[in-house]
Amino acid sequence: MMHVPYTIIAENSFSFFISAHVAETANGSTVARFILKGFSDYPSVNAVCTGCLLVTYAFGVLANVAVITVITKDGHLHTPMYFFLKNLSFLDVCYTSVTMPKAIVTATQGSEEMSFLECAVQLYLFFMLAATECFLLTTMACDCCVAIYRPLVYGVTMSRNLCWELVSTAWICGALYAIFHAINTFSLPFCGPNVIDHFFCDIPPVMRLSCVDYHTNEELSFIYTSCIILGACVLTLISYIRIISTIAKIQQVQGRWKVFSTCSSHLTTVLLFYGTGSSLYLRPTSDCFPIQARLAAVFYSLITPTLNPLTCCLRNKEMKVALKKVFHQLRRKNHKSLF
Repeated sequence: MMHVPYTIIAENSFSFFISAHVAETANGSTVARFILKGFSDYPSVNAVCTGCLLVTYAFGVLANVAVITVITKDGHLHTPMYFFLKNLSFLDVCYTSVTMPKAIVTATQGSEEMSFLECAVQLYLFFMLAATECFLLTTMACDCCVAIYRPLVYGVTMSRNLCWELVSTAWICGALYAIFHAINTFSLPFCGPNVIDHFFCDIPPVMRLSCVDYHTNEELSFIYTSCIILGACVLTLISYIRIISTIAKIQQVQGRWKVFSTCSSHLTTVLLFYGTGSSLYLRPTSDCFPIQARLAAVFYSLITPTLNPLTCCLRNKEMKVALKKVFHQLRRKNHKSLF
């Protein structure tokens, strides 16, 4: 649906490294397969969680696909802001689909085996998409800042080519970021227990299975993640300081509110994304309990991507109008097809 540039090269390079690592350690007492525990240790709780998360996942995918469809069909929404929003919705569909389908199958069956390579690829893809979303949200904040702070040159500055370049850069940076985490995690030897106390292959629970001291790798992961997240947060913060200072200069209350409402949905998305993700990854893995990790993971890997289209549509008048227009068009087509 969307063009994802250069990530295939990164994924192939990473898969080659993992395959080489498995081949190198195959003769030793190395774990070849992992077992995912699921959402909970209790079958009854697992069943309830599976049902709720399946409904949430299906709703989130449909909502994000609806946003993509509406923006694609409505010519009035072919602007940089909605271009980035469409890419964000596509990204959220991929983001949730990396972990949730497998997790739901795992919870249904009680436990699920996963090969070393499959686990490594899942971790890589998850962090690639999470990092890409982080960079894309920062890009959207800068776009909003230029639109409000420099409205006269916005149309010239934010050209279609520049928008594609910014999105492509976000994907490339996300792919490079994830390669570090995957190699840093799976370069550790795994020769003991193979049960991952989580519903997908995440860094903290996988590192705990290592049969050597993993604290150096943990610290490297923490420092690297902190630098990336804090850097993105600083750029986003600077953008919103500019936005708020510009809004404060607007004399009319109605005009001030209209400008603020344009960026308020994006600000909500940013707070949800950073609030849930940083609660887990900006702390040492030893300080994180498995139940906390699962709960936090459900929020940042499913709840937040599901809420994104709601916050963007419910607080955006243009999106509401476009949704109604597309809905009426589809209803008329269905009505005609019946006769």
